[in-house]
Amino acid sequence: MKINRLNSIIVIGLIAIIGILLAQLLWTKEAFRIEEKKFSQKAHIALYEVAKNLYKGNNQEIPVQNPVQKISNDYYIVNVENDFDASILEFYLKSVFKKLGVTTDFEYAIYNCQSDEMVYGNYVSLDEKDTSKHSIHFPKHKNLVYYFAIRFPNETSFLFSSLKFWFVLSLVLVLILLIYVYSIYTLLQQKKYSDLQRDFINNMTHEFKTPLSSILIASNYLSKQKPITDDEKLEKYAQIIVEQSNKLNQHIEKILTVAKSDATPLQLQKTTFEFLPIIKEIIENCQLKHPMVVFHLENQSTKTQLNGDVFHFSNIIYNLFDNAIKYCDKTPEITLRFTDTKQHLQIDCIDNGIGIEPKKISFIFDKFYRIPSKKSNEINGFGLGLYYVKKICDLHHWKIIAKNNETFGTTITLVLPIKNE
Repeated sequence: MKINRLNSIIVIGLIAIIGILLAQLLWTKEAFRIEEKKFSQKAHIALYEVAKNLYKGNNQEIPVQNPVQKISNDYYIVNVENDFDASILEFYLKSVFKKLGVTTDFEYAIYNCQSDEMVYGNYVSLDEKDTSKHSIHFPKHKNLVYYFAIRFPNETSFLFSSLKFWFVLSLVLVLILLIYVYSIYTLLQQKKYSDLQRDFINNMTHEFKTPLSSILIASNYLSKQKPITDDEKLEKYAQIIVEQSNKLNQHIEKILTVAKSDATPLQLQKTTFEFLPIIKEIIENCQLKHPMVVFHLENQSTKTQLNGDVFHFSNIIYNLFDNAIKYCDKTPEITLRFTDTKQHLQIDCIDNGIGIEPKKISFIFDKFYRIPSKKSNEINGFGLGLYYVKKICDLHHWKIIAKNNETFGTTITLVLPIKNE
């Protein structure tokens, strides 16, 4: 159902944008036709005015029949039925065109009765810097003796320039269409990768649970055997196997299931708990795995209670310890500093590791992000640990801040609201 709905939205959006683009192009074409008609009307009125001035200069009445004829798109002839001077014609053309807003270059030619040819007059440019010579053939017109011809060589570009807004709008719509297509392509690619990720997680969940179930059965059976229960140390180790197997099972049930889709919110099981015993238990488990790690606890006399999900809080602390141990070139030392205020508990996790480049420290909580370094290449990982930590903090409305120490190492600060009695 979701796939069909997504496909429908994509198709409808694409059809809508293409429809708007086609409508815009039709409107632009119609606007160009209207501008062309307006220009032709202006040119007719202006040339009629020039002809009237020439008739008036010869003390003649302008004939009833319109002396202006449009031969082609940018070519007009004007019949004046009398001899006239070229300089006077050019003066009238310039003044009348300017008055009526025909602001584009033009050229004119006058019919010479003696030579029976069109004599090129002049190219009148609005750009005074244009000194180039122009020579274009003006065809003769039958049945006329005293007339002049006008050509607008830049009429098309003039009309296009008057429609800048329409063309810019069309270009913007084309750009929007391209962005939409690219966004849809990217969305489909992301969906493809999301499906692959979900299938991978489903397979990994199954692959983890099968051997883990065998470990749990075997370890529970082993912990109850008399040789194990008689030996205090073996019993302790067997119990650790059982406890850690159960914890790993919880990880598989909760973390991997949640990771199937970021759209599925985590369901937090909030309770009131004392944080210090949980941290000490995590430290004990870490030292069993990494005996060389040195932990320092400052201000551990606090009895502060927090409200949150104990399981995820434990995972946050474990992830911080795990990163501090992995990214250290010498004997790892981790200092936990607890600052208790009336409203918040601040936990500073200070390590002596390799630190983080200042320009990359803001990216460490991004999903799948791993800082490129020699140490990162040596350590296996997917860049999900700190992303998970940040996600859990956001769900609890806790603050988490990362910064480099003055000498070496990194400090991760958690600011957690205190449970009020």
